[in-house]
Amino acid sequence: MRVCLRCEHAFVSGEWQCPVCGFVPERLEGFDAHAPELAHEGGGFKADYFAELAALEAANFWFKARNSLISWALRRYRSAMGSFLEVGCGTGFVLSGIATEHERAALFGSEIFIAGLPYAAARVPTARFMQMDARRIPFREEFDVVGAFDVLEHIEEDEQVMAQLHQALRSNGVLLATVPQHPWLWSAADDYACHVRRYGSGEIEDKLIRNGFRIERSTSFVSLLLPAMLLSRLQNKKVDESYDPLAELRLPGALNSLFYGLMRIEQWLIQLGINLPVGGSRLIVARKVA
Repeated sequence: MRVCLRCEHAFVSGEWQCPVCGFVPERLEGFDAHAPELAHEGGGFKADYFAELAALEAANFWFKARNSLISWALRRYRSAMGSFLEVGCGTGFVLSGIATEHERAALFGSEIFIAGLPYAAARVPTARFMQMDARRIPFREEFDVVGAFDVLEHIEEDEQVMAQLHQALRSNGVLLATVPQHPWLWSAADDYACHVRRYGSGEIEDKLIRNGFRIERSTSFVSLLLPAMLLSRLQNKKVDESYDPLAELRLPGALNSLFYGLMRIEQWLIQLGINLPVGGSRLIVARKVA
């Protein structure tokens, strides 16, 4: 069901016009805008970063390996799905990977910044995209799976977002999420990315449980690369004139391939059922139970 963000009425329709109050979301640059006041600024991210990401992420070891891990988790925990919403879809890189394996699923992507959506729409022309604030999701019991990949750490009100993700899922629906973890890894990279937290031990699991989810899988990744990551973070503790936010995206080819191979080894271990105890990031699979 769709939810009118003016009067909170939930309704079944292929259109956005509310049958009770008549409200229709704005259209901005060809997309439905559910939070137009945040479409160009705010939202815990640098909107001009989308162009840089779109040019670099497809070849970068971390984005490629994370996509592979997400695709595996989706196959493992909800292979048969009719609908999927990615909250904070950015340039559509994750959604493009999902689209290749789930051609029949209805795919939706949302982003608070309108600047990211043209890149996403070009990458995944079969998906439907909208501008949206994750703290106010205009859906109720609509999707089989919802994904939030490196999104929650940008938002102060992360539990409010979790409650909204819960609302958007159908009964027994699955949430897939990735987040950065270990506060002791905080560095200039987190400041530049507008993070408000790196999750501590058990923090995200506890918050999801409080908001009606059951944890089905929780594991670290970027584990074998943790020493290299820690060294990089120690060398870049704050944003200054010498800090290059794209350095980790422009690695030499051989090093990029080595790092990708190590992350694929991690995925193999995870697929065997091993939950890695430490790592730069965490994968969580949670199911709606309440």
